[in-house]
Amino acid sequence: MLIQEFIQRLPKAELHLHIEGSLEPELLFIIAKRNNIDIPYKSIEELKKAYNFSCLQDFLNIYYQGASVLQTEQDFYDLTYAYFVKCKEENIRHTEIMFDPQTHTNRGINFSFVINGIYRACEDAKERFDITSFLIMSYLRHLSEADAFITLKQSLPYKNKIKAVGLDSSEQGNPPSKFKKVFEASIKEGYIPVAHAGEEGNADYIWEALDILKIKRIDHGNNCLQDLQLINKIKELDLSLTICPLSNKELKVVPNLNNHPLKKMLEKGLKPTINSDDPAYFGGQINQNFIEIQEALDLTKKELFELSRNSFEYSFLDKAMKAKYIVELEEFYRINK
Repeated sequence: MLIQEFIQRLPKAELHLHIEGSLEPELLFIIAKRNNIDIPYKSIEELKKAYNFSCLQDFLNIYYQGASVLQTEQDFYDLTYAYFVKCKEENIRHTEIMFDPQTHTNRGINFSFVINGIYRACEDAKERFDITSFLIMSYLRHLSEADAFITLKQSLPYKNKIKAVGLDSSEQGNPPSKFKKVFEASIKEGYIPVAHAGEEGNADYIWEALDILKIKRIDHGNNCLQDLQLINKIKELDLSLTICPLSNKELKVVPNLNNHPLKKMLEKGLKPTINSDDPAYFGGQINQNFIEIQEALDLTKKELFELSRNSFEYSFLDKAMKAKYIVELEEFYRINK
């Protein structure tokens, strides 16, 4: 079996996906028209040309602009369901979806519209596609901790629909320690903590996320390789890193994929996974991330299998569901290795 077909058919989980970042230009135009919102682009082609970033902040500026078309519960449903259609095509069996309430509530959108629209799509995808999912509510780190506390309070009536809390947006100048108290409060409410750390920030940001926020998974974490002691700590804690190759390339976190640290992570015994981050903006869904990083680093089928196995093992599924998916994966690998 050719490597690209192997990747396409490989059962996998996606653990680092921002639902707002899955908003394809075509759907963006449809929703904008439906809501009578003017956007500063005359065509899909013109919008796609704007997806040329020199850093994380460049991307965030257009990301928030795109999210502004989302107004109603139906908009959030359509956005999320469109992602699940892609999941089916990509053979994603389980996904853990990040969403940013503050991106919407701070412009007057009701929290209930956001969570109910997204969650309803998750329920329909489980029934129609047999894809399981959890939701991760992310705090925006460029805003204040007080603002994050407002979001935490808004979320409490919907606790049964939210599995974890995360931390995203502009990393530089917004260290994890800024959100110490809101993460403590979130954990007390039963949310599992995760955080973006070590994408543009250095290894110190990852240390803070581990020691202060008590995270259970590291989003990105590329810069952990700066610090051997940190590598050993991550291994000791048995934490995974949710790596996003095309995102790293597009945001200039790495100069090109040939210089990506993924293979070094595997060689050092770390547990990375492959994810798409914001696929509408970074040039591909999860399979394209697998394909391009495989080609750049000459990854073997065994290494691709290990990356996919990590995605199930380090998901927030219970042991029985992890075992179910891993058995499926192992059977696929046994036949096709």
